[in-house]
Amino acid sequence: MKWIITGIAGFIGCNTARLLAQRGDVVIGIDDLSRPGADLNLRWLNEQQTVAAFHRVDVRDHAALSAVFAEHADADAVLHLAGQVAVTTSIRAPRADFEINALGTFNVCEAVRLHTSKALLINASTNKVYGADAGPLELRDGRWFDPAAPLGTREDRPLDFHSPYACSKGVADQYVLDYHRTYGVNTVSLRQSCIFGPRQYGIEDQGWVAWMSLAALSKIPFTIFGDGRQVRDLLFVDDLVDLYIRCAENPSLVAGQAINAGGGPTNVLSLLELIAYLETRLGVAPTFTFDEPRLGDQKVFVADVTRARTVLGWEPQVTVRQGLDTLLDWLGEHRHEVAEIVGSRRLDAVATTD
Repeated sequence: MKWIITGIAGFIGCNTARLLAQRGDVVIGIDDLSRPGADLNLRWLNEQQTVAAFHRVDVRDHAALSAVFAEHADADAVLHLAGQVAVTTSIRAPRADFEINALGTFNVCEAVRLHTSKALLINASTNKVYGADAGPLELRDGRWFDPAAPLGTREDRPLDFHSPYACSKGVADQYVLDYHRTYGVNTVSLRQSCIFGPRQYGIEDQGWVAWMSLAALSKIPFTIFGDGRQVRDLLFVDDLVDLYIRCAENPSLVAGQAINAGGGPTNVLSLLELIAYLETRLGVAPTFTFDEPRLGDQKVFVADVTRARTVLGWEPQVTVRQGLDTLLDWLGEHRHEVAEIVGSRRLDAVATTD
């Protein structure tokens, strides 16, 4: 298969390209290299000879983006990963957040419609489109739990955008789905939970599992916003790529749908549980303090992944512990490289993020 991947030099993008190349697929990469660490990931991709062609293009530039798609009109799948990824950044710079996530995704939709209309467009959406906690929560086994949704949040839950980031990603999510309804373009929007794994340069805004792990390794103090009992379902990046591939190989089964992409109720973790794991693994207690929750934070988000299992026969294969062990091994081997990206500042860990 031939793939176009926007945001290919990001954490998910470079891991996807790696696994696709191992299958013998052709990968065309697009990235503006604006995110810290993107240049290192691109260098790594080039060393692995993973990408057939790379285009340094900002998804906000419709003309440049359209030209790339016209050049690769025979693409079988388009994976749209490029985006502004942090709630905190969206609050500081809402216009840029909108232009990157909403307008950028619209530009991708148009490029697909005009030039690669036979391809399946896979959009990396977010669990943030579901909004705040749905109802009364309970504390169970030291973590927050939603008794009304024991299997997690389903795709038919009403959308409710909290924060500029949720708004911009929500707009993108709905545009992608409507391009199937209105134009007949094959599209699917994957509402992703917390994705983690190697080559993730976690920073204060996003990537809390990688950031807290790096902070613990480097003995950097960090802050937890909330009580630490917040819960997320975690999905190891290789399992996410497997879902991308299954979608691309079965476009008629997923076209026009929103599908949750998460670890589900069997792969959940609270912040305090991550800290306990890090203390056991490293033999040193991480240094952290607590602060008030922030705008857009949720105490609980767990994705109900029944639709992905039913439609595509997909379910996560890597457990949280297996994934954490792999991530810690990679961070340990690349600590200096990662520290160069993160810097020596005492950055704050985001308590609840994608």
